[in-house]
Amino acid sequence: MIKSTPPNQGGLTAAQYAQRAAGPAPTLLRRMAAFIYEGVVLFGVVMTVGGIYSVSTNQTHGLHGRQGLQAVLFLTLALYFIWFWTHGGQTLAMRSWQLRLVNTEGQAVSLRQALTRFLLSWLWFVPALGAAWLAGWHQSKLLYGAMLVWACTYALLSFLHPQRQFWHDAVCGTRVIDNRS
Repeated sequence: MIKSTPPNQGGLTAAQYAQRAAGPAPTLLRRMAAFIYEGVVLFGVVMTVGGIYSVSTNQTHGLHGRQGLQAVLFLTLALYFIWFWTHGGQTLAMRSWQLRLVNTEGQAVSLRQALTRFLLSWLWFVPALGAAWLAGWHQSKLLYGAMLVWACTYALLSFLHPQRQFWHDAVCGTRVIDNRS
């Protein structure tokens, strides 16, 4: 497999990418701002895909065909993230906040790393949803509260990593770096 450096869109050299990959992550505040902005972008993506799915399957009720819709949305999100991470290392939100995803050597991430990172990034949500399901919580305020508490906890766990990276990045061999010149 040929490894390449990310495109030089940020005006950085290959050595600068490698140096930033070995150094500390951008501030947690910046990464969380990009995370929230990503949610805004994905709201539009999910609504568009959901609308197309509803019309194309003649879905007349939100619970009819729900599993199919969930599968389509999961695949859409996978394609969105994996495409952007393997083609320049930046999603739309990461571009806005001048962040980039690279491997530990500062080079472009592989397809396998991007897929693994996508699957492991569900650690932001699945533990809280699983705990809520086990507790029998069905009210949205309890679900959202559990997800908020867990997301804050998971974000703060990055302070336990020597480079302040999120743990799914540590497992995948990826790094979120500052892309400013």
